[in-house]
Amino acid sequence: MNEPVVVRNLRKTFYDEGRGEIKAVDAVNFDCREGEIFGLLGANGAGKTTTLRMLSTILTPTSGTATIMGHDVVSSPQGVRKNLGFYSATTALYPRLTTRETIDFFARINQYPADLVPERVEHLINRFGLTKYADARIEKLSSGMKQKVSIARTIAHNPSILIFDEPTVGLDVLNALDVQESISELRSEGKTIIFSTHIMSEAERLCDRIAIIHAGQILACDTLAGLRQSTQQHYLEDIFVLYVKAGQATI
Repeated sequence: MNEPVVVRNLRKTFYDEGRGEIKAVDAVNFDCREGEIFGLLGANGAGKTTTLRMLSTILTPTSGTATIMGHDVVSSPQGVRKNLGFYSATTALYPRLTTRETIDFFARINQYPADLVPERVEHLINRFGLTKYADARIEKLSSGMKQKVSIARTIAHNPSILIFDEPTVGLDVLNALDVQESISELRSEGKTIIFSTHIMSEAERLCDRIAIIHAGQILACDTLAGLRQSTQQHYLEDIFVLYVKAGQATI
């Protein structure tokens, strides 16, 4: 049986008048296992977000394949979306909707069974401690509360696969830790999670396996223990720099 997420030779190129063809993602391969947090670790511009946008069907691959729960991102985008929750720090909430309306909207638009939506909404409101803010407009919420609503709307339709694209960007330490704790809880429920970050401590703390991406290519993919053994380096920052410098020498 295939893994929940299978990526094979995935490529995305863009054309820029000044620089010509740009290989944003260049023959990326990886699998994600059920109930793991798979880290995609790379600097800004490394190809993380482009890869994740292809997996979520926002962008169409130039070539290669990717499947989410057996659904191809090109030929079966609706199947992908039904099984996938995508969280990004850049995804805005609708400011004039309430917390309850936001979660309800995302549950319905992602085809959660209509008769179960009210129960699902109340469950998520309670789970994330949003009862006091359930009928408050998003524009009135603090940054921390907005982040909780964002996670709740991401999982509103109870997808098997979750993507978190740099979810703690711009957050203070306490709110960032809250996000990390929520992600750990979701893994304990058996969710398959792809976690994109450029923050080494987050990857060390959360990820079962880590793929290092640079210039659109996967340079290494292993557990932290495996990466340490392969490089004879302890700190993930040193491991990352070692692979990136080696990658730069071959590009």
